[in-house]
Amino acid sequence: MTIRRLATRLLLRPEDVPASRDDFEVVGVFNPGAVRVGDEVVLLVRVAERPRERRPGFTGLPRWDPTDGLTVDWVPDGELDPVDPRVVRRKADGLVRLTFTSHLRVVRCGDGRAVREITEVTFRPHGEVEEFGVEDPRITPLNGRFYFSYVAVSRHGPASALASTADFRTFARHGVVFCPENKDVVLFPEAIGGTYAAIHRPVCGTPFTRPEMWVARSPDLIHWGAHAPLAVSGGEWQSGRVGAGTPPIRVPDGWLEIYHGNRHPTRPGEVGKYTAGALLLDAEDPARVLRWTAEPFMRPEAEFEVAGFVPGVVFPTGVVRDGETVLVYYGAADAFTAVAEFSLRQLLDEMTAPD
Repeated sequence: MTIRRLATRLLLRPEDVPASRDDFEVVGVFNPGAVRVGDEVVLLVRVAERPRERRPGFTGLPRWDPTDGLTVDWVPDGELDPVDPRVVRRKADGLVRLTFTSHLRVVRCGDGRAVREITEVTFRPHGEVEEFGVEDPRITPLNGRFYFSYVAVSRHGPASALASTADFRTFARHGVVFCPENKDVVLFPEAIGGTYAAIHRPVCGTPFTRPEMWVARSPDLIHWGAHAPLAVSGGEWQSGRVGAGTPPIRVPDGWLEIYHGNRHPTRPGEVGKYTAGALLLDAEDPARVLRWTAEPFMRPEAEFEVAGFVPGVVFPTGVVRDGETVLVYYGAADAFTAVAEFSLRQLLDEMTAPD
């Protein structure tokens, strides 16, 4: 595959963004939602943080408490097994916890190629279903507002919730729209056949199938049904996980969807490489794949993509069209926010009919 990046720019590092409290440290600013608002690009960036304090023999596991706010559970190391850099498992019951918590922060980027302002506006966890954090927003303009899906993480598992804003200063929560375990929800930017549409990623606990995405329909963005599988079979590069990346954008032949694939880990403690592919979906039936990139068009290659909190990750979550190019916003190594620029025509021309 000959698709080449026209440019790559590192936008945010962990040290660029303040933590929620002085006794916490930011370990990642990544997986940003992105949208054009007037004459500027606005990002909603995931900020992952953990306690600075280290207690010998203990691991600090942060969470958001409805009464006390951001707090830390100090658990003896002997009660935990490490799973990967992000997760530990309790020996007593086999349940897992994150070693960090996440909230979202508004960042303004002018023409989209450099950070103009890291604002003080944040979207923080609220209530029991968000106690372990809010993650990975995807933004879609609809009906005069900016709707964003995000992952609400809690003792109940990762669910997909919906919120909206008119100005990126105040937010309205619309609740959980896909119950656990479901992630990587992206909304189409217009109604299709009289209903709203979304791509989502249910996680199949029983391995009848390889990882899949599904398409769902809704009359009101809240109640979802008419679920149909979105098949993208094949390729070791997406043998571990597969999910929607950026919200779809309209192109002459249908919908362009940039998605992520994860190679199944080959050894304990490994997460597996994340890369990006692209789909062209039918304009009227978005569960139908017309063309795709059989191999990734975007792989970890820059130093900040190869090395970081979770090495070897490019995870696209936002896209903005700029004339004949697309700006793809992504998380790199679960630590950084970056943007890569591609020729839209080249991307579409390199896609082929699926097998």
